[in-house]
Amino acid sequence: MRFVFLLGGILILTACNNLPGRPGPGPEVARPDEVLDFKVLYKENCSGCHGADGKGNAAIALSNPVYLAIADDSVIRSITASGRGAGMPAFAQSKGGSLTDKQIDVIVGGIRAWAPPDAQRDASIPPYSSSAPGDPKRGGDVYTTFCSSCHGADGRGAKSSSIVDGSYLALASDQYLRTIVIAGRPEIGAPDWRSDVSGRPMQAQDVADVVAWMAAQRPQYPGQPYTTSSHTTSGERKHEEPK
Repeated sequence: MRFVFLLGGILILTACNNLPGRPGPGPEVARPDEVLDFKVLYKENCSGCHGADGKGNAAIALSNPVYLAIADDSVIRSITASGRGAGMPAFAQSKGGSLTDKQIDVIVGGIRAWAPPDAQRDASIPPYSSSAPGDPKRGGDVYTTFCSSCHGADGRGAKSSSIVDGSYLALASDQYLRTIVIAGRPEIGAPDWRSDVSGRPMQAQDVADVVAWMAAQRPQYPGQPYTTSSHTTSGERKHEEPK
């Protein structure tokens, strides 16, 4: 009798495996922090801003050869892990993000693989970081020469958008501005450091100076809805008498 009951139980359990709706055998789904496929990681974490295959969208094109020429592995890793201005969040788990160090290494390697195999660094390209501070006064002249034809005489926009808008400058760090000046945004028609003026590439000091000029336009208190002269030291608005 025991054998009969045991055999019956086995048959019942075997039949349960074939019930409608029960998932069939297949590969187990990997834990999110165990995914090490670059295409999956990039699509889920990067493509929304940087576009499919790094071709750019709301943010800079990561497959831009000029960007890859100036941003080495340590730069790309630091930005991915810790974030930066202009809305780029930190992705490292140690910074409150969702990616492990191994996953960040995979993303860095995948982005670096977009560089053309025969790419060589142009000796004339300005470096990623400036070794000397820029001069905002000289930067105004640099802006007039290289940038005003698209962004207008005062930087408030003409063929292209304003680059002195307070909200934009509050989000964009000096390094981000420098990166855009050098690498451009080819996906939206913004030229790189070589192409603002035909046959006259920007020099490293030109880049530093024009970034200093843009930084000088940044509001002292980003997001403040009124000027410092129109509120009290306690932060309350003054009530002016009607004129």
